[in-house]
Amino acid sequence: MLYCITMPTLMHTNLPLPLFIRGKVRDSYELGNRLLIIATDRISAFDLVLPNGIPDKGFVLNQLSAFWFNQTKNLIPNHLVAVVDDGHSLDRYLPAASRFPYPSYLAGRSMIVKKVERLPIECVVRGYLAGSAWAEYQQSGTVSGLALPPGLKESQPLPRPMFTPTTKAETGHDQPLNTDDVKRLVGEALAEELSEKSLALYSYAQEYARARGIILADTKIEFGLDNGKLIIIDELLTPDSSRFWDAAQYRPGQSQPSYDKQPVRDWLVQSGWNKEPPVPSLPPEVIKATTRRYREAYYKLTGRRLR
Repeated sequence: MLYCITMPTLMHTNLPLPLFIRGKVRDSYELGNRLLIIATDRISAFDLVLPNGIPDKGFVLNQLSAFWFNQTKNLIPNHLVAVVDDGHSLDRYLPAASRFPYPSYLAGRSMIVKKVERLPIECVVRGYLAGSAWAEYQQSGTVSGLALPPGLKESQPLPRPMFTPTTKAETGHDQPLNTDDVKRLVGEALAEELSEKSLALYSYAQEYARARGIILADTKIEFGLDNGKLIIIDELLTPDSSRFWDAAQYRPGQSQPSYDKQPVRDWLVQSGWNKEPPVPSLPPEVIKATTRRYREAYYKLTGRRLR
């Protein structure tokens, strides 16, 4: 059981700093050769941001990413410089003339990171046949265009983890990439390193999570180049970028309950919404159920309480 105090929902930020980018979930601000990344409580579904936020979601995403960055830093470096815990931890990265009153919402849900060259690829690793991979397999017997043995079931472990990269789409859906596509985008040597590091990260995280009663079905990793050196950027192994299942409830041959925003997706589908703006508001019980899933994922993976 978790004993956490739910924090006020953070939907928007407005800091006296140059805005670098405002994504679906994160707001990033310029700090010279670094960035301040704030994980809000915004949530998206079907490529659209919902009017409701999910309390504690941003805190979980930020803290869980920081946890995994620390756990995997010996496998591959990452962009994390510091987690912002208070005004002092932010002020040290700002010139005296640029300092400002510290908004309390930054504590715990923001981090200072290196500003590096982002690679235009989503590095997806799949260990189980789920989601879009299951849909493709049902239709053609393939995953990311690669043939698999016949007769596999939904949510069944794949013969071996698969590196299935996609484009990094600014709008709309990401599109699958094959090996030659990745080589054309980043070169042969870097393409091989992306595959090797992605599979190594998945293998480590899958073993770690399994020992804590969690199955890591698949995950999405983003990479950048820091003076030509490959590093992890953005987020890592969170419920927004990964499919986590409760090992005790795992039943192959069917869809699995996930530690993510599945209650939101399910409610939107059942509501009859046509997946076009405007997005309907979520009822309180769906918001609470989604918050609970994010909290549980954090607690089970880290052994830490949010508050």
